[in-house]
Amino acid sequence: MPFSDADHPLGEVAHLKRALHAAGVALWSWTVETDAFAMDDQAFVLWGLERRESVTFEDLSSRIHPADRDRVRAAFAATRALVGAYEIDFRILIEQEIRWISARGLGNDEGLHQGRLSGVFLDVTGRKQAEEGHELLAGEMSHRVKNLLAIAAGLTTITSRSVATVDEMARELTQRLTALGRAHDLVRPLAGDQGRAALLGDLLAVLLAPYDEEGAFMGRIRVAVPRMGIGEQSATTLALVVHELATNSLKYGALSASTGTLDISGSSTPEEVCIVWTERGGPAVARSGEEGYGSKLIRRSVTGQLGGTIETDWSDDGIIVTVTMNAAKLAA
Repeated sequence: MPFSDADHPLGEVAHLKRALHAAGVALWSWTVETDAFAMDDQAFVLWGLERRESVTFEDLSSRIHPADRDRVRAAFAATRALVGAYEIDFRILIEQEIRWISARGLGNDEGLHQGRLSGVFLDVTGRKQAEEGHELLAGEMSHRVKNLLAIAAGLTTITSRSVATVDEMARELTQRLTALGRAHDLVRPLAGDQGRAALLGDLLAVLLAPYDEEGAFMGRIRVAVPRMGIGEQSATTLALVVHELATNSLKYGALSASTGTLDISGSSTPEEVCIVWTERGGPAVARSGEEGYGSKLIRRSVTGQLGGTIETDWSDDGIIVTVTMNAAKLAA
């Protein structure tokens, strides 16, 4: 049963009011016939209003987010038709700040006393922000999983065309998917809601680490590229390109010989980023008359997803691959 000042000593009521204040509960009373709101001090602070004897629903409506205003007005008008407790969550604007408020009370005239409906306002901004964060995370995970599944399906098709046995296909497909996994491990959120990115140098170092960790390759791979971030989609594409180049080098190029070295250098301008892949000390590699599926994958990735070009110099000293990419697409 609701308590009143007549039922409790004044000290008890004061303690209960302090408890409500400590819990962030703001009290309100709405006179249905005159549309007047009476609120306690906590409610005025919550709504960012100066203390006054009464406010109207229209006074409060001016602070409700425009996208929520009609919904809230209709919901309050319908509260008398609701049976039992109701809860209305909506946003308000305090200058540039957005707050989430939950208005709660009893409907179906159960909460009506002497022509007034009473209830509470709660600041639920923290909870709403957490819910939005969870929704964004779920959407992000769904998006990334769909992208990875699409990429995996495409890689499966490409790999199946370039191998002769099931074992070869399993090995090459696993290596390509592992390269994608390493790239995604590096992708992280940027400050200020600017998206997600990985550092170019970190990405290259992680992707090439498996080739350099084997005893014969220690110190033979050197990376010197500009310090810059690349976007999530570009990280995935670049991971495939680097993996294909490294695999070719391990099979036929500098990393297949004990004396071979691999240098990766880079430069950048506001419009484009250039990476030069230089192999030295490996066996002589003759240019094949027909482009393999791995080479087609590299070219398609660079020209399509990265908006760039790729050129290969088949010199006697070793292969040099120059990859030029659109800076804006690399950041996406």
